Amino acid sequence: MGIEVGGLLGLILLVLMVYAIVKIVQSGAGTASKVIWVVLILLIPVLGLILWLLFGPKG
Repeated sequence: MGIEVGGLLGLILLVLMVYAIVKIVQSGAGTASKVIWVVLILLIPVLGLILWLLFGPKG
C-alpha cells in the first residue's frame, strides 16, 4: 500500500516539482549537484521539495 496523491493536491505537487526542476537546471551549480537534486525530487517528491527549498542551490 503506497501513498497516493491525487486531485488538486497532486496537481499542485506536479507544478512545484516542475518549477523546482527548472530552477535547478537554471542554477549555477555543478552538473553532479543538479543531477542529484533532480533525482531526489523525482524519487521522493514532497521531502525532496522541502530539502531543495532549505538546502538547494541558490541563484
